[in-house]
Amino acid sequence: GWSCNLYTHLGAGAYICGEESALLNSLEGVLGQPRVRPPFPAQKGGGLYKEATVVNNVETLANVPWIMVNGAAEYKKIGTEQSSGTKIFCVSGHVPKPGNYELPLGATFRELLVDHAGCDPDNLKAILPSGGSGPIVPATAEVLDTKLSYEDMAKIGTILGSASVIVMDNSVDITWVASKVIKFFTHESCGKCTPCREGTYWLDKVLDRIMAGEGKPEDIQLIDNVAKNMAGVTLCALGDFAANPVIHTIKNFRADFDAHVLPKEVEEKKPAAKAGAGAARGRAARTQATAGD
Repeated sequence: GWSCNLYTHLGAGAYICGEESALLNSLEGVLGQPRVRPPFPAQKGGGLYKEATVVNNVETLANVPWIMVNGAAEYKKIGTEQSSGTKIFCVSGHVPKPGNYELPLGATFRELLVDHAGCDPDNLKAILPSGGSGPIVPATAEVLDTKLSYEDMAKIGTILGSASVIVMDNSVDITWVASKVIKFFTHESCGKCTPCREGTYWLDKVLDRIMAGEGKPEDIQLIDNVAKNMAGVTLCALGDFAANPVIHTIKNFRADFDAHVLPKEVEEKKPAAKAGAGAARGRAARTQATAGD
C-alpha cells in the first residue's frame, strides 16, 4: 500500500476558475485569470507552482474506481462507440422532476426528459444541453430523439459539455433567456481579454434595450455580429460561451427577437405649420363643395 496527503481548498466561487489554468492561479493565491498556453498544465512550467499538474473534474475521478475494478474494456461497452460510459445529467427548468440522473451516454433527450424527468413533449420549446454555455436547440421531435453523446450533439449544432440540461416550455420568451445568460457572463468575465470584456458589456446593454421595448430591427444584426466576433479569439472558452446564447437564440428563435423590436417609421411626421396649411385647404375645398351642392 501507499499513503499520500490530501488537501482540500475552498474556492471563492468565480465561474472563470472552472477553467484549468485560472483554477491553478486561484490555488496559488493570484488573480483567477486564464494563462497563456503553452506550457499547458500537464507540462513542466505550466502547472501548479510550475510543476506538471493533472487537472480533472470530480465526475471524471468518480469513474476511476469502477474502471480499475472492471477494466477499461468493460467500461467501453457502456455508451456509444465514440462516447463511452455514463453521464450525470443535471436537469432543471420547466420539469416536473428536476434532479441529477445518471444514464449511459447514447440515451436520448426523450428518455431523460420525458421518461425520467416527467416532461410533456408537447409543451417543450427549447433545451440548453450544457447550461448557458452551450448552443440552445428547439425541442422538436427530432431533437428529443437525438442521442445524448458528444458526436450526436454536434450533429444538431450543440454540445453536451457538462450536461447541465435546462428545459424551457412554450411560455418562455427566448430573448429573455439570452438576456439573462449574457448578464451572467458579463458578471463572470475576468476582463483579461478585450473581446470578452467589451463584447459581453455591449451585448448586455443592447439586449437590455431590446427587452425594454426600445430596440430597433438592426439591433438584432448588431448583437449577432458582436457575438460572432467574440468567438475563438480569447485565451479561454468563456468568450465562446458568452457568444453562444446570442448567436444560437437568434438562429433558432428569431421570431422571439422580432417581437421585441420597434417597427421602423416609414415616414417622418410633417411639421405642424404645413399640417395646419393642409387642413385649411381641406376646409376650403369642403366649403366649396357644399356651396356647389
